[in-house]
Amino acid sequence: MVKDPVCGKEVDDQKVDQGDTLGVGGASVTDPSFGTKRFYQGKWYYFCSMACRQRFIGSPARYLEASGQA
Repeated sequence: MVKDPVCGKEVDDQKVDQGDTLGVGGASVTDPSFGTKRFYQGKWYYFCSMACRQRFIGSPARYLEASGQA
């Protein structure tokens, strides 16, 4: 389990990774019902929802500083 850097909820990273499937054209797609993830500056970050992921994308430094990961 890992913490969502936006809201602090626990996310089962293994479940998110197991939700990866091949999408159209061979692109990797994650089933968002398990949570979601984003690769940023050489590291995977896990989120409880697409909403938290979108907030992170808009201002990653803000959330990494707040979570002590910056």
